[in-house]
Amino acid sequence: EMLRSGNQRFVEGKMAKRDYQKQVKETAEGQFPFATVVSCLDSRTSSELLFDQGLGDIFNARVAGNIVNEDILGSLEFASKVVGSKLIAVIGHSNCGAIKGAIDDVKLGNLTGLLEKIRPSVADAGHSKEKGSKDHALVEEVAELNVKRVMDEIRTKSPLLKEMLDKGEIKLVGGMYDLSTGKVSFYQK
Repeated sequence: EMLRSGNQRFVEGKMAKRDYQKQVKETAEGQFPFATVVSCLDSRTSSELLFDQGLGDIFNARVAGNIVNEDILGSLEFASKVVGSKLIAVIGHSNCGAIKGAIDDVKLGNLTGLLEKIRPSVADAGHSKEKGSKDHALVEEVAELNVKRVMDEIRTKSPLLKEMLDKGEIKLVGGMYDLSTGKVSFYQK
């Protein structure tokens, strides 16, 4: 609910007034973020802004295509088990370049391996892949499938997080950020 209401403030242009210098001092000795957001590297998707949160309110793991690997999973485990973050939110976005790259089977240095993590979602998509990433509906479908796949991977690849989820100690949600409206639509898998 805190993320939803923060996003609503962002969309309406009624963001909370914050004294960031004061927050720097208040958080210098410790942090108590309520949520951890796995989001895309895209420069237009800063979780602190789109959820109208201040310093120390949320952890943000940003990586192209909002995928998870051992390093991101370890970060999520630290955030939840050690620091006490109560929510993991996997947030994809519209018109995602990493999703387009996976659809078009782009090969480019280390990006190739990252896109391989998205390709199962491309394979699961119901749309024809003839037009590739120029098919807007396909891009959006794969982006949502990718968020749901990442949510599954968090459960299956981290026994620690799965146990915390099963016990109700933490929650896991997914969502999509619309680049044209600023709105995040949440869903649970």
